[in-house]
Amino acid sequence: MGMLSLPRFLSCGRKKDFSLSNEKNAHASDSDENLERGNWSNKGDYLLSMVGYAVGLGNVWRFPYLTYQNGGGAFLIPYTLMLALAGLPLFFMECSLGQFASLGPISVWRILPLFQGVGITMVIISTFVAIYYNVIIAYALYYLFASFQKVLPWSDCFSWADEFCSKTRLVSDCNATLGGEIIHANYSFITSNNLTCMNGTISYKPVQFPSEQYWNKVTLQRSSGLDETGNIVWYLALCLLLSWMIVGAALFKGIKSSGKVVYFTALFPYVILLILLVRGATLEGALDGIEYYIGKQSNITKLMEAEVWKDAATQIFYSLSVAWGGLVALSSYNKFHNNCYSDAILVCVTNCVTSVFAGFAIFSILGHMAFISERPVSEVVDSGFDLAFVAYPEALSKLPVSPLWSFLFFFMLLLLGLDSQFATIETLTTTIQDIYPKVMKKLRVPITLGVCILLFLLGLICVTQAGIYWVNLIDHFCAGWGILIAAVLEIIGIVYIYGGNRFIEDIEMMIGKKSRLFWLWWRMCWFFITPVLLMAILVWSLVTFSPPTYGSVLYPTWGTAVGWCMIIFCVIWIPIVAILKIVKAEGNLCQRIASSCRPAANWGPYLACHRGERYSHVVDPKKEKEHEIPTVSGFVY
Repeated sequence: MGMLSLPRFLSCGRKKDFSLSNEKNAHASDSDENLERGNWSNKGDYLLSMVGYAVGLGNVWRFPYLTYQNGGGAFLIPYTLMLALAGLPLFFMECSLGQFASLGPISVWRILPLFQGVGITMVIISTFVAIYYNVIIAYALYYLFASFQKVLPWSDCFSWADEFCSKTRLVSDCNATLGGEIIHANYSFITSNNLTCMNGTISYKPVQFPSEQYWNKVTLQRSSGLDETGNIVWYLALCLLLSWMIVGAALFKGIKSSGKVVYFTALFPYVILLILLVRGATLEGALDGIEYYIGKQSNITKLMEAEVWKDAATQIFYSLSVAWGGLVALSSYNKFHNNCYSDAILVCVTNCVTSVFAGFAIFSILGHMAFISERPVSEVVDSGFDLAFVAYPEALSKLPVSPLWSFLFFFMLLLLGLDSQFATIETLTTTIQDIYPKVMKKLRVPITLGVCILLFLLGLICVTQAGIYWVNLIDHFCAGWGILIAAVLEIIGIVYIYGGNRFIEDIEMMIGKKSRLFWLWWRMCWFFITPVLLMAILVWSLVTFSPPTYGSVLYPTWGTAVGWCMIIFCVIWIPIVAILKIVKAEGNLCQRIASSCRPAANWGPYLACHRGERYSHVVDPKKEKEHEIPTVSGFVY
């Protein structure tokens, strides 16, 4: 049947296999197992790409804050449990799925055609995220260039500042004792009469630190709200263009080029984190910051609060980048017998250790900032944009040789963002390759550049004066529970419809036969624990959903409506594709549904030599038209 009659060594895409295909993929090499799609040059390329994809900005600007907020070191207990119960099982499942079929996140749903819309949802959400994620990289680039000055431009209230800008807190009024009586007076009266403010009665004027005003007034030129679009901020647009040029240059040969770039982009951030940690640990007040991070005495009672467990599960889920399609795409370029089990554990553990390690580097320097500004650490700690572009730059500006530390920090943010972005764009190009393989063989470079140019143009609205509101809006909706819906359906579809035990047999074709005891934990997680946890997080997210805000700025009704339209556009493909599959099937309704829940005729290992007896019936991809395998909207499943 097709290639099955060929000798084994001739059916795996080896150099001698000249009869398999008249054309070799432009980014495949003669040493590749799969000449049609190509493989990673070596395992290091793959592992570092996976680490780069999983370890992103959230490890630096969200995890440390969550740890501080949720009981210090005690938070590591639910965090580790959620890694084992929710993060790792899904991560292993997606890596195995992509490697087994050697297909991207849409085509891999040959496994369950009814759920092919889940793959489309993943790719569309990844597209939205790619648009705004590169804008964040553009912010880091801008601050990186701004660091090339003797005096950091956000270190003081310069010409761009208004009357509310101040490097120190200004006392407004307080209580004092005058003539045996307690009076309440403004601070100028208190000082002119040589009085002393009573402890606990001091009120401060509403001031903004230079770094905050620089972020809003100079970097963003932020408007009053989403209603006021304003102009394109030209220097942010140029930084955005540069970031897309870097991404395009790294991906012009697909995994063959990006696999080499990640040796720098994935590893060098660890060098910078270590430098920042060593520098931070030598500063006065660093211990105070670290104690706030892990707690003098970890607050175990916090573990009784449901919010803590929800935060742990959510952080693990988003930090590992499961259900975005990227893990499936990157793993699809592995050789068939690669040990995806050990890879999944290594990458997940590396991701979590990085988060903890980053927390020490961040909090040691924030502790020093609190010390010299005579404020409690709780007042200088923040997360997200405020940590990366306000609190931490403020802290760095107070260090000797501050431009150097500022450069290192923003260079680290740049690298953390870039390798995550590489994988996201590779997800999109892999999807295109699976749909139009012949086109990608000849036109990979133009198509990759075309994707980058298109996403750059779509991202221009995010570098207007209202740009930060758009970035926040897309993040609030698209990177939220849309991914949770995809994850829940993914695990339910594979475990309960395709069959969890059947999927385990597929994995054993790649990594070898394992004992029942080996699979006991994975069965427990896949069949019960992980789906229940994901459903709980999804329901919690929906119940506690709140309209988007940026700081104190509320979004207009139409802005919230746009957010809902974006997420509906992402998930609507799940029912649409399911209905189309059922309509195209034959028989009565029950037979049509049952038919759509069975794997497609061409589901199985990509290369004939790996199919064995279990998949000896598989239709060769080149013979699909002869067997009249249906497609939906051009997507071959």
